[in-house]
Amino acid sequence: MKDILNLAGLAQKRAQELLPKAGINKQREITRLIFEICKRDNANPENILQQQKITNFEQAKKLLLALRYPVSYNKAQPNAFYLPKLDLSALPDAKIRQTDFYPKNIFIEKEVLNSALAQRALNKFPAAKLTVLEKKTLCGSTNYSERKENLVIIKENFDFVKPCPCTKNCVCCGYNLVNLGFGCAYECQYCFLQQYQNLHAIVLPANIQDFLAKINTVKFRKGPFPHIRIGSGEFTDSLLFDDLTQYSTDIVNFFCGRDEYFEFKTKSTNIDNLLKLKPAPNIVAGWSVNPQNIIDSVEPLTRPLCARLEAAKQIAKHGFKTAFHFDPVILHQGWQENYSSVIEQIKNTVPQESIAWISMGTLRFSRELKKCIESRFKNNFILDGEFLLDFDGKMRYPQQLRKQVYQTLIPKLKAAFPNTYVYLCMEEAALQS
Repeated sequence: MKDILNLAGLAQKRAQELLPKAGINKQREITRLIFEICKRDNANPENILQQQKITNFEQAKKLLLALRYPVSYNKAQPNAFYLPKLDLSALPDAKIRQTDFYPKNIFIEKEVLNSALAQRALNKFPAAKLTVLEKKTLCGSTNYSERKENLVIIKENFDFVKPCPCTKNCVCCGYNLVNLGFGCAYECQYCFLQQYQNLHAIVLPANIQDFLAKINTVKFRKGPFPHIRIGSGEFTDSLLFDDLTQYSTDIVNFFCGRDEYFEFKTKSTNIDNLLKLKPAPNIVAGWSVNPQNIIDSVEPLTRPLCARLEAAKQIAKHGFKTAFHFDPVILHQGWQENYSSVIEQIKNTVPQESIAWISMGTLRFSRELKKCIESRFKNNFILDGEFLLDFDGKMRYPQQLRKQVYQTLIPKLKAAFPNTYVYLCMEEAALQS
């Protein structure tokens, strides 16, 4: 971390040397470009543009953009390059602690104090300090890394079921969401919650029956899949806390015999409750997958790939469906071989007939999230890739790189799983074919 902070200072110094008379905003852009180039290439800022005679800001910026974005510089629009102020101290560093979830504080809304979930939490975490809330209020630390110290149990009154928030100009897959919980105990570097979540706690609703009651009143999107698909896992991992919430029991019992498919999206192996239930062909346990080197470096605290696939094998053997999400695909040296290996590992581990669908999408994030990632995970490598402000306002790999990913991996998926529905997630129409 000290090396990264030192690099930021050296980049600023080099920018001042190159353009001593430039204004503060121009200096910031040049500093960021120098920093990102040197971080990616493990280079010394003193050597940047050393052989060039720099006469003005425009010249310096063009030269640096060409170095920073070798794939996309000549093809991208000027406003696609996002160059905010470099501030590595904007947020505290992420705390990577491989410990069981045990909150220091439990906040329970008075209305659900006697609920089954509240009682399980009090029994499971007897050392936690209990605070009874008269109404919803902000609680816990303002440090996102300390969210796991605070468990909030509420009665949800509004945010029950909704269509998946497919961003503008993306092809819609017809997915629908049940938001059972807010906050996650994992520390995936790309997670949008670190920028989005303003309540630094794990929030769990006690009134799951109210969620299920809404199922019969909502008009769902269908999409290209032959059945309506509903799932959890947008704001939290679907199964990570299932030993506490036991949501899976209520959900499986509710959906058994219905036409809709329900999916639990997870990176965990917390499947004990599911294995106790009567299997149903419309219940799906879906795993996000990445090569193990990416899991190790980018998805701290999550379960290893082999453990996820073994859990999927158990789920399939029990009689439920499975699904896999290559999302986000993260470009790195050897990505073609590494992701191809993941496909082979799934093929060799999980019965094909159990796999209901497979999705794929490359890494994308909001411009605000970029600043969170580089501040909380200073030694990350994922931001070293080329990211541009793209068709939906999100930062994405250039289209030609995303196209290369899909043209490489989608045929492999379809060859390995010829009877499985394979689709792109959150992607523009131009790349769907």
